[in-house]
Order: sequence, then C-alpha cells, then structure tokens
Amino acid sequence: MHIPASPRWKTALVKAIDGTASPFQLASLDANSIPHVRTHLHRGFFEAKAAPHLPLIFTTTDIRTPKVTQLLAQPTVEAVYWIEGSGEQYRVVGRTSIIPAPAHPLYARFDPTHGPALTALKNEGVDWEKERTKSFDSMSAHMKATWCRPVPGTKLEGGYEEAKKWPVKLPKLGEGTDQEKHYLEIALANFALVVIDPLEVDYVEFSMYPNQRTKFKKEGESWVEEIVVP
Repeated sequence: MHIPASPRWKTALVKAIDGTASPFQLASLDANSIPHVRTHLHRGFFEAKAAPHLPLIFTTTDIRTPKVTQLLAQPTVEAVYWIEGSGEQYRVVGRTSIIPAPAHPLYARFDPTHGPALTALKNEGVDWEKERTKSFDSMSAHMKATWCRPVPGTKLEGGYEEAKKWPVKLPKLGEGTDQEKHYLEIALANFALVVIDPLEVDYVEFSMYPNQRTKFKKEGESWVEEIVVP
C-alpha cells in the first residue's frame, strides 16, 4: 500500500527546529471573540504510521488556565513560528484538542475521532494517557514543579514571599520522597496536552532572495501548495 509522504511544510519545520523545544505564539479567540496570544513551546508531532501526511502539532498546558476554556469555546487557532537561524516563518491555522487526565471532567470534551488525523491514530491504537504521561515525565525537574502551583492567574495571597514556599523541582515519576511523589501526583493531574490539527500553513523563507512564500491548504487528506507573493 502506498503511504503518502509528510507535507513539505512539516519536513521544513522539523529541519528548522532541529529537535529543540522551539517557542511559538498561539493566538485564539475566546467565547466573546476577544483575541488572546500566548507563547508556547513546540513539543513535537503526533502522526499515524499509515498517515505521515496528517501530522498533528502538540504542546502542553495547565488544565486550570483560562486558555483551556477559551480553546474549548473557540478551537480554531493560529500558531506562528519564527525560526531565527534559518530566517523562516510558519503560520499554522488549525483546530485544537485538549487532552487532560482521564479523570478530569474536561476529558469528556476530547473527541479522538475528530478529523482523519486523530482517527488514523485511534485506528493504530494510540494510548493518549500514555502519551500524556510520557510528555510530562520528559519535562525538566523545574518545569514539572510548575504544574503543582496554585491556579495560574489567580491572586497571589502573600505576594512573592508566598511563592518561595512552592516546590522548585520534581524528580521523574515514581522517584523521590513521599512529599515529592505527592507533588508529582498533583502536577500530573493538572498537566494536559494541546494538540493542533493543521488546516493551513503559510510558509515564508526570508533567507532566500527574492523571498519565497508558499501556502499549503489541506483538502480532505491531501495538501495543496500554492506559491504566492511574499
């Protein structure tokens, strides 16, 4: 059986990022159509072995943040990558899915068959809880500790002195003291995946002279390329 190749924009982005947790801006609208933009770290891709042409971008968040409510209300987003080293910009329009712990009430909002990319992964038996746990455990010790702080964005009673009481770093899952294991349990419960299913990609190569710009649009399960004016 012929397996379609990865889209050219994805191959280029992987090369540009070169295995690093590259930052990107994620823009969305809330339920009142007010825009919100925040910086995220690119954590990688999910794709079915039989469908490399349907990659999903993923990042992570705290399930308690306001952005989760915003993304559930308006799941269409635009992610913007600027790769300084290669002089490339990627603007990715896509639809988000939030994947929290299975015990969390919002897990019921996750549809593992929404769109061909998620469906292909489901057909191959992807274990989303395993992927969520693996992603959490791959975080640095300092990053893990951020998920057991109080609710992000709420008033910090006691000011910055209060923040000094928070755990600074946490070990790998299953390791550490009883207290650290307790904090790990809290942190993992707050940890969620944000999966972006790309629909359109605007790719600009500023290091080329003249600059080159290509738009990619997903039509069904195929990507259509169009060269446009930069």
